[in-house]
Parts: sequence; C-alpha cells; structure tokens
Amino acid sequence: MAERLATPGGSRRMAPTSVQAAAFTAAAAAAAAARHPGGCNALAWTTVPGRMTSTERRQHLRQQSQPEFQGQVLPPSLPAAMDATRGDGTSSGSAVSFCGGVGLGLLAAAASRRQRAGSSGGVGRMAKAGGGKEKKKQAASVYQDSVLIGKTDFPQRMNATVREPEIQEFWRSERVYEQLVDRPASKGTFTLHDGPPYANGSLHMGHALNKILKDAINKSKAAQGYKVKYIPGWDCHGLPIELKVLQSKQMKKLRRGGMTPLILREKAAEFAQEAVAEQRQSFERYGVFGDFDSPYLTLLPKYEAAQLGIFEEMLRGGHIYRGRKPVYWSPSTRTALAESELEYPEGHVSQSIYVAFRVAGDLPEALKEKVDGEGLQVAIWTTTPWTIPANRAVSVNPALEYAVIKATTAETGQTRRLLVAKGLIEKFAAVIKAEVEIEAVFEGGMLEGLKYEHPITSIATPVVMGGDYITTESGTGLVHTAPGHGADDYNTGLKYGLEVAAPVDAKGDYTEEVGLESLVGANVLKDANSKVIEVLQEKNLLLSEEAYQHKYPYDWRSKKPVIWRATPQWFASIDGLRDGCLQAMSEVNFIPAKQANMMRPMIEGRSDWCISRQRSWGVPIPAFYHKETDEALLTPEIVKHVKDIFAEKGSNAWFELSVSELLPEKYRADADLYEKGTDTMDVWFDSGSSWAAMQDVLGSPVDLYLEGSDQHRGWFQSSLITSVAVQGRAPYKSVVTHGFCVDGQGKKMSKSIGNVIDPRDIIEGGSDRKKMPAYGADTLRLWALSVDFTFDVSISPEIMAQVGSDVATIRNRSRFMLANIFDFDHKVDAVSWDNLPLMDRHIICEAEGLFSMMTEAYDEFSFNRATKALKDWMSTISGFYLDVAKDRLYISAANSPRRRSCQTVLRWLLENLAKLIAPVLSHTAEDIWKALPGDKSERASSVFLAGWWTPFPGREGAIGTVDEAVEAYRLLLGLRAPTNIAMEQARKAQQIGGALEAGAYFSFGDGSSEASARLRKAIDLVSASPHHEDVDSLRWLLGVSQAVVGPAAGEVLATQEDEALGATVSIARAAGTKCERCWMFCESVGSAEAHKTLCARCVDVMDTMDVGMLQAA
Repeated sequence: MAERLATPGGSRRMAPTSVQAAAFTAAAAAAAAARHPGGCNALAWTTVPGRMTSTERRQHLRQQSQPEFQGQVLPPSLPAAMDATRGDGTSSGSAVSFCGGVGLGLLAAAASRRQRAGSSGGVGRMAKAGGGKEKKKQAASVYQDSVLIGKTDFPQRMNATVREPEIQEFWRSERVYEQLVDRPASKGTFTLHDGPPYANGSLHMGHALNKILKDAINKSKAAQGYKVKYIPGWDCHGLPIELKVLQSKQMKKLRRGGMTPLILREKAAEFAQEAVAEQRQSFERYGVFGDFDSPYLTLLPKYEAAQLGIFEEMLRGGHIYRGRKPVYWSPSTRTALAESELEYPEGHVSQSIYVAFRVAGDLPEALKEKVDGEGLQVAIWTTTPWTIPANRAVSVNPALEYAVIKATTAETGQTRRLLVAKGLIEKFAAVIKAEVEIEAVFEGGMLEGLKYEHPITSIATPVVMGGDYITTESGTGLVHTAPGHGADDYNTGLKYGLEVAAPVDAKGDYTEEVGLESLVGANVLKDANSKVIEVLQEKNLLLSEEAYQHKYPYDWRSKKPVIWRATPQWFASIDGLRDGCLQAMSEVNFIPAKQANMMRPMIEGRSDWCISRQRSWGVPIPAFYHKETDEALLTPEIVKHVKDIFAEKGSNAWFELSVSELLPEKYRADADLYEKGTDTMDVWFDSGSSWAAMQDVLGSPVDLYLEGSDQHRGWFQSSLITSVAVQGRAPYKSVVTHGFCVDGQGKKMSKSIGNVIDPRDIIEGGSDRKKMPAYGADTLRLWALSVDFTFDVSISPEIMAQVGSDVATIRNRSRFMLANIFDFDHKVDAVSWDNLPLMDRHIICEAEGLFSMMTEAYDEFSFNRATKALKDWMSTISGFYLDVAKDRLYISAANSPRRRSCQTVLRWLLENLAKLIAPVLSHTAEDIWKALPGDKSERASSVFLAGWWTPFPGREGAIGTVDEAVEAYRLLLGLRAPTNIAMEQARKAQQIGGALEAGAYFSFGDGSSEASARLRKAIDLVSASPHHEDVDSLRWLLGVSQAVVGPAAGEVLATQEDEALGATVSIARAAGTKCERCWMFCESVGSAEAHKTLCARCVDVMDTMDVGMLQAA
C-alpha cells in the first residue's frame, strides 16, 4: 500500500517502482557511506496513513513528536510537526512554498530499510502510525543514500531541568564569569550596581524580572567589549527579619526570660544568611552571572563601617539632628517608619466627626466690628477623633473668606452660631442637616487672636494662621491642629511656639498626659475614637459623625495602620540638601524619561528623613545620652571612633563593649555619666549607603541603577540623598525602572486570590504539570525580556505556554541549521562574499540589519523590541530561506558550490545568533555554541567569551545597504505572495497537489506601467547572476518546478494579479516527469540510460558519486 509523507507542501503519494525496488551495488553503497558518514542514522521522521484529513495528520504528527523521540533529527518535512515551515509553527496559505525539492520517498525508504536492519537513530520507533498498527514496509529506493540528510546531537527539546543545571555547572567549572571580568576590555567599564533585595524568604516574580533584566544588560555589555563586574547584594537588617526571629518557637521561649539584644541579633543574622543562601541559589538557577561568592551584605563589618562613614560626613555637614517631632509610628511594630515603609491599601474607612469648639473670652478687635461673640463656636472636622486631646490650636487660611452662620438642625431644632469657611457652607449644612443663615463674611486674617475652649481640658486655646494646606475642598476650612500628630500641624506649631503634645505611648495607648482620666489606656486604633466621641457628645460639642473612606498609611510589614506621633528621633535634614538633590537629578538619565517627573515632586515636597528606629536588629546610631538630662552626645569624632570599631568587630560591638570602650579617649573621663542609645538606623539608610560600601570596587557614580518603580521613594531616593550629602552628586548616571508583575487580567498577585505564580514552578514545573510544565530558566528569561517592563507586566500559565512555544521555535530553527552543517569545515568549505548567490547575500544583509537593530535595542534596554524582532525574523527565515535551502542541502552534491554557499551562510548565522541570544536565552545559546561542528579548541569555550556578532567577511557597505542586484532580488521576492495565492486556488480545486506539481508563468500586461518596467529590470538583473540557474532563478525563489516569464504552457489552473508589482501570475501543471530523487518535474527525466527516473541535475550528482548502471531487481 502506498503511504503519504507529511511535508511542508502537503501529503505526497508514493507508489513503489521498479527502480525503488532495486538496490545499490555493494561498491555504490560503500561509496555513499564513505561520502556521508552516519548516513541517515540521525534521522527520525514519521509516515502518515494515506487517508487522513489535515487535522488528523497534525494530531498524528504531534503524537509522534513527544519526548520519546527527543535527541533525533526531524526530517525537513516536519519542522514544528506542522504542514508548513513557519517560524510560529502554524500553517498558512504560504504552506505551499517550496519544500526543497527533496525526494522524500527516498527518506521513507531509507528509514524503512534501517528499521529492518535494526540500525540506530530511533527510526524503528517511528514504524507505527495511526492507532499503533504495523504499517506495511515501504519499498526501498536505490537513491536513498544519495540524499544528504543533516544530523546533530542538538535536541529539539532541551529537557531544561537536567540540561540547564549541567550548563550552569560548566559555567562554574570554567569560571566563565571570572574570565569575563578578567579579560581586557576594549570599550572600558560598565557598572550596574545591584539594589539589595531583602533577605527574607523566597523569591517572587518581581525578583525574577529584576535580576533577569540586570543579567541581560550585563551580558550584552560584556559581549560588546565592556568590563562588567556585577556584585549582588542583600539588605539584611530591619524589622521583618527581627519579627520573623521573634515569632520562632525558640525565641518565644527566650522572650519569657533570657532574651538579650545580642541573642536576638545573632539569630537574626543566621536567619538573614540562610535567606541569602536560598535566594542566591534561585538567582543562579535563573542563569544570572555575578560574583555570588563575594556579595555585599549590609550586615558585614566593612559595609556597616562604610555606612557609619556616611553618617559621620552628614553629621559633620550639619545634616543630622535630634528632635521631638511627629513621625510615622507603627503601634503594631512599635517603631518609627519612613515614608518608603508605608503602603496605602484601598478601602480604609475612618470615623470622621464635625465638632464645635466654644469661643472663649473677647473677640479680636478687628472681628468685633463684624461679629457678635455671644454663643459663637468654631466648627472643625477631623478623621482622627483620637487626636482631639492633643489639640493645641485651630488653624485658618488667611487668604480664604470665612463666615458666621446661624445653623438650625431639623432633627433637634437646636440653633448654633458657627464659624466656617464661606466656600464650604453648603456642604457643611448638608452634612449636619441644618438650615443655615449667613450673619457675616470676613477675611480669614481677622480670626487671628481668637480663642476657644479646649474640648477636653477647657483651657483657652488659640486660633492661628496656617498655610495653603487649608482649602475649601473638604471639612470646614478651620483645621484642628495637634502639633504632636501631624506634619502640617507641627510646622504651624513651630511658628506659634505651640506645645508638641502626643499623649500616646509606643503601643498606641493614651498616657496620663491625655488630660482626662476616663481616656487613659484607650488605644488610638481601637477604642479611643469612640471614647472621645462620647466625651464630645456629653459636652454637646458633636455636630455630626460619619464613616469616611480615604487613603491611609499602613505599615508595609505588619499591614496595620500607623499614626503620626511625636517622639525623640534622629533626623536627616532635607532642607539643606533639597536643591543639591534636584540639581543632581537633572543630570541623571531616567528610563523611561517620565520617571524623573515621578521622583522630582517627592524630593521637592519631602520632609526631614527620620533615620532612627526602635529595634535591635540594625546598625546602631552611635549616640550616648546623659543619664540625668537625656541630652545626646554625638560628634563626628565619636562616630569615626565607633566606625573603626565596627570595621574590625562588627556592629555587635555596640552591645558587647562598655561606654568607656566605645567613646574616644577625650570623652572617657565622663563615661559614667552616659549610657548607650538603643536606636538603630532606618534600613533605607543601610541600603542608601551601598554606593559608598562598594565604591572601592565599583567606583562612583556607577552607570546604572535598575529597580522597580516603588524605589523612587525608596532606594533611588535614599541613595541620592546620602550621595549628594557626602559627594555632591548622584551615585548613578542612569536609572531604569520596571513595573510590577500582575496576572493575565492585570490584577495584583495575591495568595488569597490564588493568582500567584512562583518562578520556581515555571522552571521546575508546578504541582499541576498540565497547567505549568517545567519550562526551564530560558523560558522565564524570555518572558522577562519580551515584556515592556516600563509598565506593569502580565504573567499567567497561558502567557508562559506561548513563551515556551517561542523558545521551542528558536531551538527548532537552530537545530535545523546545526544539522545541515554537519560536514562543513568553515576553514576549507566556506564560500567568499563575492562568490555567494544573490539569495545568500540577501539573507546575510537582512540578518545584519536584524543584528544591528537588536544591538541598538539592547543598548537602549528595549529587550522586548529585540526579542520581537528576533522571533519575527526567525519566522521569516524559516518560511523562505530555510525552506528553499533544503534542496541545496539535501539534493546537491556534497561539495557543490550551491550547497557549500548555503552552509557558509548557516554557519555564520548560527555563530552570530548564538552570541545575540545569549543575554536572553543564555542556556540555549550555550547549547548551540557547544553543538557547532568543528574543532572546539579553535573557538571560545563559551559563547559568553566569544564576543559580539561580526559582519560577514568581505561584505562592503554600511549595515542596511545592498547592491543593485540584491535589491532586484528582493523585489522579486514580492512575487511569492501572488504565486502562493494562485497555487492555493489550484490546490483547493484539486488540480494540483504540492507546489512542485506547478509551473508559474508571469505576464506584465502591456508592460507600460512603471511597476512592470521596474519588475522586468529586476528580472534581467537577477538573470545575470552567475548563480541564476542553480540558486537565484524564479523557480527556486518560488518553490515550483518551472517559473517562466511568458504565456503558460498548458491549461491555466489559476491566476492572481498584483497591481503593485505590475504582474499577473498564472498557474499550470508543471511540464515533464517527476524526478524520483528530487521530486522536481522536469522534461530531462529519463534522458540518462543509467538513471531512467532521474532528472539531468540528479544524474550529474549521481555521477559524482561513481554510481554506475542500475538494474531492476
């Protein structure tokens, strides 16, 4: 029974012939084996049952491309196991494009014979098809061993969970990263300073995105000739680690007795180092290069000393001070927080209240002329009722107009005379549900000097002039001011010398200073609001109460609300650094540029930086306090002395040594009068000191900082402030920002929602392997480098499946090229530029344009642009060049110029593609590099040591320019589209089968159009090519057996006009007989007595193989 073969052009029926039943003589077989060592043994392919729909055929092919066939070379008929050889693995109207003219019947016969002979190559496993039934044996062809089938050990599927670790071990054993660092750098140095991830738990997708982006940048720069030294870092101090340690079972026991700061610090250091080890392993599994044996850790003595060095210089410059002012305070973790340690979750609801404060005493003289003071009350609004006891003033905006209104509530009938901003009267009346009557209107400045009765203590309290923060957007226009519980309140209080009252302890409980015994002990985040409201109601001061939803700061670690609370803290003054920071920012290249606009307002409006924390695990602030007065002793000399101790002993010395040992000599006489402070530094001061800690290794400023967009208020900013304070400039030349990872619907990843994807699952496979198979690190890398990271980036199982398919496509195309240069020695067989056909020159120039564009995109950090261009081009080259190359590679004589020129191109393409994809698909690139045939000692041991892509030797002219002949050839490529459309019409009408059964005939109308003239000229130019007959002619370009300019020879089956080209293509059945070896239809078939079923071209090839007269079996 005849069989059909799955080919790019569709299924072709084969019937055994007498010649197919014949056999080579022993001498001929030996000659073929000598010429083609390995023969077809590396071939693995499949037969398809004769009666199958195209859908059934695809399903059948997919079954036979499963893992048990890995390590075998697919035949040219099965790229991507589909009907067409397209880069995206799908079939289309162009599926009829030339299958290479390969005699696939010969391949079937070769496979069948080797199966019977028990030969290697896995062919025997391909014997069954369609339900597992044994197929009848395919008759052998005498020409089967004359076809030059490619072979390679490069597997179609990487088996990444095994192969990638093997490659990584090779990188380690060969010290590839170290060789990159040590080799001479032709372009100087490039330094990307790693922002330290927090040493607290496993990595998430954001970490993967961040580190892979950095790695791709470093690798591309190193390959282009820069010296790149990448030192990974970790942030090891701070509250999250301390809390994790305190929550452990072992520490819970110690907390009941025996807990000391040193014990806690020892356990915290152990926890951090364990986290570093785990995260390091993950980063290396991603394929990241770096000095992982010598990372920078913020807990190392050298680092801590460098941090104190910055603190010393800032203190010396007058930028450090101690003050009692309101800071963000977390009652849940009992420490001060910086703005960068806050988050603002959606949905926070506060209890807001409107309150009336009774006016006390006489009105100011200016106001007496306008207003009667009898029964007058000041209306205020607040969303923090618990701050009412700390009220020390009411602030107004002197630029606003205010009014006295008579408000009568419908519910109670009570009438009040209230002071409110004129612009808020209507809103205010609606809230308190009252009918209002305006008595008087006046400027806000006239209220200065007015006093009211404090609602808790009844003390006369002033109305003061505030600032622009008082508006008519909400409230009453008169702002309850508690200097101990708000930044604006504090600043206003400074102008008027108001008490900075904050009657709240570290837990958030009212202290005795609250002024009312019934309130003592109430917690400001629990019951204090309701208790204050009760007091106000009792005094008939409450006007209204309602829920108010707004953004409110939460502790990013405990996820609990924070408060403003005045406490003694250490601050870095921003006022003296603000202008310098803004100037330094103007000299930084922000990518994307819009991010500069995000960070600038943060600096412009930033308040002083609270750098002290009330925790044990951190770098101690080296301050000493007088035991009786609590006055701080902190000088640059003291800091320098402690810095030197830390450099030698580490910061635990602060807890181990006495005050006398920690103080410099000149202060030791008074050591008994002082005690050590217990505050540690903000972790953002830790990480913001990294530029100084690494300055001796990386220099400053470095070329690049790259982190998530949240670091504009974090590491980017803290590094900028410390650097400007110490060295008067930014620590970086450029800043690149990436977005956050979200799911496929753009939602934030959350464990509660169940949409979190673990990067380990992408690499090693998830619990549900159908949903998340083991894709390997390269698929994770391609995802990270295919997205537009300047926005939030989506990831989902569906997205990863597509990326996995993209990786497979790149491997498939690379595998085809590798297989077909198995017998190519570039030192002996390479063809020079001047002797290359136009087809090859075209593809080289096109590739150089791609390589140049990808280099430019890499340099601009536009990896998504580079990877998209690569994937598109791989699809293009597969759909044309690799497809038509099969005839040259398989059917030509081994050393024929048409074959060697194609192999020259493939070798050049492979070497440069491996170099170009190495920053992205690091493991795949190394795999390709190792699979290149030839003497491995003559090339770099690793693709990462091989440099960057190089233009084709001997080609002249700038990248992107081509000569007139290549330009003409490119114009003729436009004829493929109308030709394929016409052939598809003929095939649907069942007038032809594959493309090789067709002849294409071209006409140009009356030839008068400019397009027709241009096309005719191009045809003439291409016809003049010395390689026209064997490579450059239209029949090879179109993949048909004949292509003629002129009327059709025979019945026209289909036509297609292309007005833009000025041509019409007509399809007719190809003239002549089908050649048994190459399947081209040719009138020369049978002209040679020795090879009756071959065309003249194949006869010539057979003659080079010394195959004599064949006799029928």
